[in-house]
Amino acid sequence: LMDVYSSSPALGRYFRSAQVVNFSNESSTVFYQLEFSVPPSTEGFMENTMNPDFVKNILRQNIYDED
Repeated sequence: LMDVYSSSPALGRYFRSAQVVNFSNESSTVFYQLEFSVPPSTEGFMENTMNPDFVKNILRQNIYDED
């Protein structure tokens, strides 16, 4: 995750860290926490750039690109 988000053209400059919060061997589920440093209130920044779906799609695109 560190490489994915730190090298992202859209989020790289805001990305600070990623850590695993919980991992389950039974279901192969990982919960992680991403930390970003965002600029002072910029109109639409949180609603667009930091939208959870947008952040998730950065990871999804990286997985697709590796296939």
